[in-house]
Amino acid sequence: MKNELLNILYEQIQQTDDRAITYEEYINTVLYHPLHGYYMKPTQKIGKQGDFITSSNLSNVFGMLFAHVLIDISKKQKLPFIICEIGAGNGRFAKAILDEWEKADPRSFSKVTYLIIETSPYHRQLQRDLLPVGKQVQQFESLDEVKQNYPYFEGIIISNELFDAFPVRIIEKRDQQICEVKVSIDQDGKLCERPFQLEDEQIMDYLNGQKINLREQQRFEVPLAMVSYLQEMGRFIHRGVIITIDYGYTNEEWMLPHHQAGSLRGYLKHEMIQNPLQHPGDMDLTTHISFDALRFYGEKNKLDFIVKMRQDEFLLAAGILEFLQEHHDPNPFSEKSKQNRAIRSLIMGGGMSQSFHVMFQKKGEIDSGNIIKFI
Repeated sequence: MKNELLNILYEQIQQTDDRAITYEEYINTVLYHPLHGYYMKPTQKIGKQGDFITSSNLSNVFGMLFAHVLIDISKKQKLPFIICEIGAGNGRFAKAILDEWEKADPRSFSKVTYLIIETSPYHRQLQRDLLPVGKQVQQFESLDEVKQNYPYFEGIIISNELFDAFPVRIIEKRDQQICEVKVSIDQDGKLCERPFQLEDEQIMDYLNGQKINLREQQRFEVPLAMVSYLQEMGRFIHRGVIITIDYGYTNEEWMLPHHQAGSLRGYLKHEMIQNPLQHPGDMDLTTHISFDALRFYGEKNKLDFIVKMRQDEFLLAAGILEFLQEHHDPNPFSEKSKQNRAIRSLIMGGGMSQSFHVMFQKKGEIDSGNIIKFI
């Protein structure tokens, strides 16, 4: 499979005038090629046997907490009980939400419709194995497909580590000039990087709009795919709330010296791979997202900013400590022990939650001050 994907990349590169493709094209191919892309192949990606771990797969308590957040928002804002999760992966987050919702509020649960947007056939099958896909839980391959069925969407859109897997363009400042870094083939037939004079007006507009001024030799990721998706989301939502859970930086943080090399990297068997051109199709690729761009381009598309909180602070404010279970079982592998450990790992200093943030946006008549109890 790897050789076939390399052949596809070589063909893409050779078909261009300058024998190079953008990093956006490269990432799209190695992650999302229908047959050989990393996310599309039938291999385990999440958990101990995979390449990375997510908060929702650390413990069901993450999804359980969000069930209460979704109930609270839906009721206070008088929204239909329609939840749309974009990029649901193996479905564990959705299952934890739905199981807790049914237990906590069976009356409203009977009215819940849970929409899942998932491009990967492998992940859609994992979701079907775990969830009662049918009338209440519905699967779609794209936002466009959901639009056809829900042209007047009102509800809540939620995503957990969605935008960090979106393709990006790469630029770098060299000799006081901004270059776009593209993917090419070297004399030995191996993938390599080549700099080109920046000519793309969309990238220039992004840099101007975000007031980005790079230092010499600084590398920077431009999330044009995220910008485009926010336009789609703005057209899709009539009234509702958007919850984005992800890791990333503000523009001010991006300019700190230790972010000189950008953030694009790979993960293979939980090991960070600095060179994104290694193991094409066999490892995850990810970037830290730009929260300022998420806010700015959201607002350009009528998705108004409400609040952004660090994930551990959000979890505490939302009441995760209420899920701690008192018990006297000496078995460290009991369900209660595991849940309590997971809660501690989600909120303790140095844990993964300190790298993540939760952002709330809205469209239409939504009471920001009353959206959830801790705002």
